[in-house]
Amino acid sequence: MVPIFGDRAARSPFSATVHDSGGTLYRDGHAIAEFDFPKTPRFYAESTSDGIPYWKIATLHSHDVLATTVLQHCVRYGDRKTSCQFCAIGESLKAERTIARKRPEQLAEVAEAAVRLDGVTHMVMTTGTPATADRGAAILSASARAVRARVDLPIQAQCEPPDDPAWFGRMRNAGIDTLGMHVEAVTPEVRTRIMPGKAEVSVEGYITAFQQAVEVFGRGQVTTYILAGLGDTPESILAFCGRVVPMGVYPFVVPFVPVEGTPLADAPPPSVTLMSEIIRPLAALLAEHGLRSQDIRAGCGRCGACSTLRGIERLRVEAT
Repeated sequence: MVPIFGDRAARSPFSATVHDSGGTLYRDGHAIAEFDFPKTPRFYAESTSDGIPYWKIATLHSHDVLATTVLQHCVRYGDRKTSCQFCAIGESLKAERTIARKRPEQLAEVAEAAVRLDGVTHMVMTTGTPATADRGAAILSASARAVRARVDLPIQAQCEPPDDPAWFGRMRNAGIDTLGMHVEAVTPEVRTRIMPGKAEVSVEGYITAFQQAVEVFGRGQVTTYILAGLGDTPESILAFCGRVVPMGVYPFVVPFVPVEGTPLADAPPPSVTLMSEIIRPLAALLAEHGLRSQDIRAGCGRCGACSTLRGIERLRVEAT
């Protein structure tokens, strides 16, 4: 999540000196912290029987999360009139860092190795949206069923709300522990401008899907991802969170980070002030309703690495 390429990174007040296992972080030339790099996972050295490196099938996120995009295509990606402007789902495929479709048996093989060799504790499965009414729920269910048959690993699936809410039960029965349905932006004007295709599913459509999903997965096991810095105000994001948190939905708010190869590659990330205006009240709201990232069985909210939200949660607990 740290942008290190491009003009914006070059203008950053932060720099680092790097050695084999970590380095020193500087701000305006003054050392402020030491850091370590995660070790290259051992499962990266393995390949499938047909010669595909495991790292093209699933990758390590943070230090204990296995992550994969099951379908590396999206029905909206090829047309800028419908695609999400922050999305780079096709870039890694173009660069041959992944494969277009991960078969269930491949995912199960890699997951077993990641648990055995590297102590992975949970898994995230996301997908590009296919041109089907289930919006990826079927692909995710088949993938999760194969993984859970091979290894006992908590799984979060991430997709758009399926047309038929019966898919929530099917996903849960397939072994999916938590469900992420990512609204990304919360106001209609921002959604229409930034992700015109995905905006066809309205915020109210997501609210309905959240209610249905919580009935299946339980409080705290349904999450949504919000990118701060796309144009939504702190007030609008917090108002949305004020609707979904009492329902039992955990809103994982992260700063928008520009990605090379996307229409928003040169867009500015949000300021520290903007993020603080969102994260601190949100942490208080979550505490008020008894939702904690550590109670999420699997997924981005549990990992917490892309946002300071989990850290602020912990500071609140320590302060009390």
